[in-house]
Amino acid sequence: MVQRPKPTRPRTDREPREPREQDETIQGLRAGLAVFERRRGDILRVAFSRAVRPEVTALCRWAAAQGIPHGEASDAELARVSGSDHHEGLCVLSRPRAWLAASELAERLVSTRGACIALDRVRNPYNVGAVLRSAAFFGVEAALLGAPAPHPGLPPTAVRVAEGGVEHVALARTTDLADTLARLRARGVRVVGTDGQAKTSALEHRFARPTVLVLGNEREGLGERVRAQCDDVVAIRGSGAVESLNVAVAAGVLVSRMMQG
Repeated sequence: MVQRPKPTRPRTDREPREPREQDETIQGLRAGLAVFERRRGDILRVAFSRAVRPEVTALCRWAAAQGIPHGEASDAELARVSGSDHHEGLCVLSRPRAWLAASELAERLVSTRGACIALDRVRNPYNVGAVLRSAAFFGVEAALLGAPAPHPGLPPTAVRVAEGGVEHVALARTTDLADTLARLRARGVRVVGTDGQAKTSALEHRFARPTVLVLGNEREGLGERVRAQCDDVVAIRGSGAVESLNVAVAAGVLVSRMMQG
């Protein structure tokens, strides 16, 4: 007797699908709405909670017009798909975001006389997200992420914490930050490092353009090879009550000063 396969229950638009490896799940209300604003052509599916329905009306109307699966989901479903209870009621499944090559980053900074923030082994997603949020707030052109191993993309938590800022900053990544900084310098980009013990005050330093501001790991600071590529090294002066600022807080102070010139 031939056994017939059991019929599978069709998936409805109310059910967020599991992302493929190359897709990206954006969790967070502001983060998801920023994807809709900046790169809606990448959106593949939308799932939201009843609580945020009024805030995603335009997104849902567009999705319906484009034939993009979308629908209301329970908090449990949203948590399962996003991998977090902090989804804020919205999950957007999108195609992978674009990353600039080092040559493209250099071209953009030189042509716009822009500013970039680079992270040397800053791994905490909350810090990465907060840094990118500050970068977007102050109008930084790009962000360069450096890690000792291939970085597949931004952690979903970093994207959420950035509150949509990720979509307003051009992104580049490298497994050899020192080498990438050397190539940027060869194109005329000024590299400024940060170190709490530096003699030059960041508040008194004149940031030339184009420029890259490099922030290091909180415990280890800038790597030796990265520091060797810095044209200048600056510090934020404090009262001395504590040794240093959180890297994300320091980024806010430094980026604000950098964008003043």
